[in-house]
Amino acid sequence: MPYHHISAMPREVAYYLNCQPGKIYVDCTLGGCGHARGICEKMIPGGMLIGIDQDADAIQNAEVVLNDYLQYVHLFHGNFVQTADVLSQLNIAAVDGILMDLGLSFHQIMQSGRGFSFNADEPLDMRMDVRNETTAEHLVHRLDEADMADLFFRYGEERHSRAIARKIVETRNRQVISTSRQLADIISGAVPPFARYKSRIHPATRVFMALRIAVNHEIERLEEFLKQAADLLNPEGRLCVLSFHSLEDRLVKQSMRELQSRCNCPPDFPKCVCQKSPRVRLLTPKAVRPTENETQQNPMARSTRLRAMEKL
Repeated sequence: MPYHHISAMPREVAYYLNCQPGKIYVDCTLGGCGHARGICEKMIPGGMLIGIDQDADAIQNAEVVLNDYLQYVHLFHGNFVQTADVLSQLNIAAVDGILMDLGLSFHQIMQSGRGFSFNADEPLDMRMDVRNETTAEHLVHRLDEADMADLFFRYGEERHSRAIARKIVETRNRQVISTSRQLADIISGAVPPFARYKSRIHPATRVFMALRIAVNHEIERLEEFLKQAADLLNPEGRLCVLSFHSLEDRLVKQSMRELQSRCNCPPDFPKCVCQKSPRVRLLTPKAVRPTENETQQNPMARSTRLRAMEKL
């Protein structure tokens, strides 16, 4: 089945990455390769694209979409947190630009068959990399009620997390919860009617997001990557991140601001002892959002937040 996805904010990504011929770039999250193809068009002749994705479907798709540029491309099946190891394998110390698109692709939601969508009746999987052992079904059946409620609230900011967790535990004691539609129906039944009618989103939206984040260790891996991001860039190299919910965006914002900050000694210290100096320059003091025209043409882009920095 063809891999279908429309990449968010392609013009803005091209602008903030500032791709140039002969430079080296990493697309840590290839997805549908819309951004990767744009990078390739600007980095030739003489440039290099290193493409990474934890979803094997995305790697197969990249071999097709980037066919005209394969002599300039290196593809790796893995997670973005492994970027440093990938560069080491290629004997590359640092690169001129890194792109991270943290959103789900249309393919994963609608075509992967892994239960990312509550609108389909698919196995309750939610793994981006099927080599990993833990699935959403495992979490739904193994977590106790308190831990499950905490997960839904922490990663999904779900206000009815306790009621939903209680309903899931009651249901799993009677039967196996094995499909996305089944779980979505359980969640809908646990949310009070007034909340269902008042909300503009499906009652299962936040719980599905929380499970997906937990299954794929998204927050932990993003935190780990951001700690090493500046070390992976050449001077004037740029990092561009597209995030799609507040937890991710908050981490990216805090990390970039910390890298830009100067002395962090207490204000009552007579002189600086931390000897801290800025490592990067923020290119986006505030998150950049997609235009109204783009969200009309690509509704999946509406929640996108872009942040970028340049290494000093």
